[in-house]
Amino acid sequence: MRTSDVLVVGGGIIGLVTAWRAAQRGLTVTVADPDPGGGAARVAAGMLAAVTELQYGEQTLLDLNLASAARYPDFTAELTERTGLDTGYRRCGTLAVALDTDDRAHLRDLHAFQTSLGLESQWLSGRDCRRLEPMLAPGVRGGLRVDGDHQVDPRRLAAALLRAAELAGVRFARSAVARVTLAGGRVTGAVLAEGTAVTADRTVLAAGSESGRLAGLPDEVLPPVRPVKGQILRLRVPPAHAPFLSRTVRAEVRGSHVYLVPRENGELVLGATSEERGWDTTVTAGGVYELLRDAHELVPGITELPLTETLAGLRPCSPDNAPLLGATAVDGLLLATGHHRNGVLLTPVTGDALAEALTSPSGELPRYASAFGANRFARARQEQTV
Repeated sequence: MRTSDVLVVGGGIIGLVTAWRAAQRGLTVTVADPDPGGGAARVAAGMLAAVTELQYGEQTLLDLNLASAARYPDFTAELTERTGLDTGYRRCGTLAVALDTDDRAHLRDLHAFQTSLGLESQWLSGRDCRRLEPMLAPGVRGGLRVDGDHQVDPRRLAAALLRAAELAGVRFARSAVARVTLAGGRVTGAVLAEGTAVTADRTVLAAGSESGRLAGLPDEVLPPVRPVKGQILRLRVPPAHAPFLSRTVRAEVRGSHVYLVPRENGELVLGATSEERGWDTTVTAGGVYELLRDAHELVPGITELPLTETLAGLRPCSPDNAPLLGATAVDGLLLATGHHRNGVLLTPVTGDALAEALTSPSGELPRYASAFGANRFARARQEQTV
């Protein structure tokens, strides 16, 4: 039997930042995860693209994304100062380009939408795009330059968060959670796979795509989170080919989104597919082929680079593609899950919001996160049944 103020179920970057920020506020914290620092972040590219990834109908989420992006410089500086570990944070900017007339028109519409919301992006001709990134294909018709969209290395970020949590006194139960425990209608902790019971005043469910199928919770409390598969490739840029790209480059090719994220260490991350395949994490020949094919149309020289890694992971996706945060209808249970494609971007603001909910007398989320409360879908279901 172990006892803590807070039990965090899941040791990915969202669970780790929640545990770290809670421990900094004086709470005793235990994280339950067989491999803390792993999870979907190991597969993510780490784009901090609040502007470039804006989609119609997601204006409320945009505000949260921008708030988190603004935190990143101080957030990563604090992590490095406390741990001595580099997170790979780069203010490199993003260039979104169009390869044909239809894509150009779509990108023009997106630029107008961004401008209407007061976001900073600059329209460039195809020639100007190639001046910025000479490796681009000659057929590029135009693009959007967004200097405010940056990047971080999710693997380095996870390592730094793990070390920061350890230094802050967070305890780690390196085991999967078998089931959540309830007593008197209140969540009291969890039983681990090897049989150890961890009791806690409050339990934070931050298990990514696994959050929606954790045993022990009533069906109406389980978060509506489903897995969305993403395949990603890592390539190496030999010194003879450097510099290959100076910033993140992305485009839509035949209806599929593709991006290339260059790291300072010579790694080039290429992604990503989006597949409704349930719990399948198989890397497929088709997925690899499609990514390389689309990237080759965008940057032809990519086929000369060594392919060093192929991976597939599962994004935790909610019905509205936005995170589920804070208190649930069951006393003692909070959520920090459902971040979909924005998990890395939303790491700083999620840690701050959950720390506030865990330490404030009301237990409520701060105002900037209140639109993403964990109960919003449960309330909608109740209204439909009335």
